[in-house]
Amino acid sequence: MKDDSTTTRRTAKFLFEAMMLKRTWRTGYAFLGKGKESVAAHTYGMLIIAWVLSKLVDRPVDLERLLLLCLFHDLPEARTGDANAVHKKYVKILEDEAISDMVEGLIHGEEIKGLLEEWHQCSTLEAQMARDADQLDMLISLKEKMDLGSADAGMWIPHVKKRLRTECAKRLADAVLEEHWASWWMEKFSEEE
Repeated sequence: MKDDSTTTRRTAKFLFEAMMLKRTWRTGYAFLGKGKESVAAHTYGMLIIAWVLSKLVDRPVDLERLLLLCLFHDLPEARTGDANAVHKKYVKILEDEAISDMVEGLIHGEEIKGLLEEWHQCSTLEAQMARDADQLDMLISLKEKMDLGSADAGMWIPHVKKRLRTECAKRLADAVLEEHWASWWMEKFSEEE
C-alpha cells in the first residue's frame, strides 16, 4: 500500500465525506407523515440484516462481499442526497459522476466503484441479498410504525415485500410481519411483574 502524505490526506477527506451520511436524512419518511432516519442509520440496519440473511440462506455466500455491498450502497448520497421515488421521477441524479469524483485519488477507489456497479447490476447472490437487506430494513421500520398506529405505514408494506428476491428474505419478512415490534422485550419483562 502506498503510504505518503498526499494519499493519507486524500483518505482523510474521503472519511469526512463518508461521515456526511450520519447527517444525511432519508427523504421517504416525509411521505409516511412521521419518522426520521439518517442514511448511516439505515446502513447499520442493513448490515445487521445482511449478516442474519447470510445465516439463513441455503447456499454459500461471500459474507465480506455482502457486508461491503451494504456498507457502500448509499455512499454516493453523501454528494447527491437521498432521493425517494417521487424525486427520482423528476430529478436526474448524476450518481456515476458523484462516485467518480468521490473516489478519485483513493487507493481503494476502484474497489468501491466495483461494489457499486455490482449493487446496480444485482446479478450476484450477494447483491440480491444486499438489496433484500435494504428492503427488509424498510419493512422493519414500517412494521414498527404500523404497530404504533400509523395506518399509512401498512399501505407501503406490500410494495416493499414485493421487491424481495431471495427465499430467505421472503421468509424473514413474513416472520417480521407476524411479530409485534416490541415483542422482543414485552414478552419477557411483562412476565416478571
